Amino acid sequence: MSLLGALLPGRVRWAEDTHESAPVWLFPEEEALMARAVPGRRREFAAARLCAHRALAALGVAAAPLLRGRRGAPAWPGGTVGSITHCAGYRGAAVARSARFLALGIDAEPHAPLPSGVREAVAFGPEEPRLRELAARRPDIAWDRLLFSAKESVYKAWSGYGGGRLGFEDAEVYPCPCPYPRAAGRFLARLLVDPGTTSSARPYPLPRVLHGRWLVREGLVLTAVAVPRPVPPPPYRTAPKEHP
Repeated sequence: MSLLGALLPGRVRWAEDTHESAPVWLFPEEEALMARAVPGRRREFAAARLCAHRALAALGVAAAPLLRGRRGAPAWPGGTVGSITHCAGYRGAAVARSARFLALGIDAEPHAPLPSGVREAVAFGPEEPRLRELAARRPDIAWDRLLFSAKESVYKAWSGYGGGRLGFEDAEVYPCPCPYPRAAGRFLARLLVDPGTTSSARPYPLPRVLHGRWLVREGLVLTAVAVPRPVPPPPYRTAPKEHP
């Protein structure tokens, strides 16, 4: 099974690449974004864009340049939401119809402990003792890296929905452990900022608590957040009056 396919709901379309592929063709407008990039960065960008185009095609969206929007994130076509991730040896993208999802966020990282000094910049409040507790129960999982990845997925979902800057201290993540040898589970993320501060043009604010999934496989840790659009209640109808 694919990595993203194990994390995302059925109505989300995705594509991923775990191989160093041959040079990827880009739209001229996309190529212009990489005009000054070094070859390695250009290959990384192109491979991730290819995943995004494949995912959009699976959703039935016509091929078109995927340019940059706010803060450098992809400017997804109208009527869609999406997220891109890439790290050494992996590229992936996920997209969905905005009629069904408010936001998506995905992230992939190498499954290894965070470098020295980074953990202290990522874990806040009760997260640090929780990381120690999780490590005592499952030392085979790099929980600090998982926490970092989960916050990245939350940030991408938040930013894609029109939110402002979100720091590591602005979301508290609760990874849920799983019994050995399973290496997949869920997490909760509690936003410590007001979700109502997202774009005023949006009909709904993001929920204060977001639900995500995580997976450790093939030397990677992946996380994903998919925020479904609320289903509006049926219109209120009064019972017809009875005539004598």
